[in-house]
Amino acid sequence: MQGLKVGHVSHQEWGTGLTVFLFDRAAVGSYVLCGSGPASHELAPLEPDNSVERVHALLFSGGSAYGLHAANGVMRYLTERGIGLTLPHGIVPIVPAVAIYDLAHKAAFPPTDADAYQAC
Repeated sequence: MQGLKVGHVSHQEWGTGLTVFLFDRAAVGSYVLCGSGPASHELAPLEPDNSVERVHALLFSGGSAYGLHAANGVMRYLTERGIGLTLPHGIVPIVPAVAIYDLAHKAAFPPTDADAYQAC
């Protein structure tokens, strides 16, 4: 798809990984959240009545709530390139993230922010 880049990192030995979706231009999004214990980060920008209307990337991660920390790697990548919401004190990339519980699959090691940066 034009305007979209997708990067992925897998840890076969841990049974986890993550996928990053980077947009050439900030994008409007929405979501449906399912499950009894969803792990999420920055979903508010996807709400239709929020003042921040666009996102710069999306992260889908393993590692349950621990995998949400990987969003920091995406934010660092975008910040280094000047991509994000321009505010008086700097650039803030908007990166909604969700994670699945896969800690019991092989090993209880979640993806890291370094993994997300590499995926970018």
